[in-house]
Amino acid sequence: MKEYLIYMLKGVAVGVANIIPGVSGGTIALITGIFERLIDSLKSLGWGALKLLLSGKWKAFVEKTDLYFLISLLVGIVLAIVLLARVFDFLFSHYPVYIWSFFFGLILASIFYVGKTVVKWSVSAIISFIVGTIIALVLTFLTPATQNSNFFYLIACGVVAVCSMILPGLSGSFVLLLMGNYQLVAIEAINNRDIGILLPVALGAVGGLIAFSHLLSWVLKHFKDQTIAILTGFILGSLGVIWPWKDPVIQLFGEKEKVVGYIYNLPSMKMEFFWALVLMIVGILVIALMENSAKNVEKAKV
Repeated sequence: MKEYLIYMLKGVAVGVANIIPGVSGGTIALITGIFERLIDSLKSLGWGALKLLLSGKWKAFVEKTDLYFLISLLVGIVLAIVLLARVFDFLFSHYPVYIWSFFFGLILASIFYVGKTVVKWSVSAIISFIVGTIIALVLTFLTPATQNSNFFYLIACGVVAVCSMILPGLSGSFVLLLMGNYQLVAIEAINNRDIGILLPVALGAVGGLIAFSHLLSWVLKHFKDQTIAILTGFILGSLGVIWPWKDPVIQLFGEKEKVVGYIYNLPSMKMEFFWALVLMIVGILVIALMENSAKNVEKAKV
């Protein structure tokens, strides 16, 4: 019970990340040490699991899918979104620099601790790290495409959006924005319950989630150092989005506002800057404490 309560709390952390614009839940999953288990669990949600469920083999289904782990995580994510969304909305409205500073510290420290899990920084791992950083940086500064309601393009939107939600350093809604279909999918289709738009996106998301989790699981098992290195690069490249001193570029999608980019600034040397530094340090210490706690748990198991 204690173990699954911890997973629920980690789910809360992932849910909080999904509330924050530009921050990936995959980053928090990687930091909290549940990323690989989550990928393996998602990978198991295929035809074999469905056959077990339909044949009434509940225990085998639970074991195959690591269901209690997934449920614990999902409960935490839902709790965070339901209970903390308004809190973070208030904090971002009134104290944006302080909140961004805290998360900047979290992500900055996580680059070091995630990178530390690479067993050997070989040439291929270093190249993977650089590639991951460049991809995340390019995605941050890309100009959004134009809207496209083609059936196959909508499937591609579903695939790409769900894959980016899994990957650390990438935001699913931001990728949808880059593909030009954020307003069409996330606002118009949902508000109007337009099945013609939502169905192909959902097909792409479900298919992409299962297929991508298989691919990512295989890559993690066979090229773990290179995979962790490229994911660390994704996290480093996403730091630009989390930089505290920036002005958001807002675009109106119907009645809903969406951040489509940022104008970056240097901090001015006033009291706000020093408090922001303190919060960055707090963010770094939180990750350090999490890492220390995880080591103690592992020692206790041994």
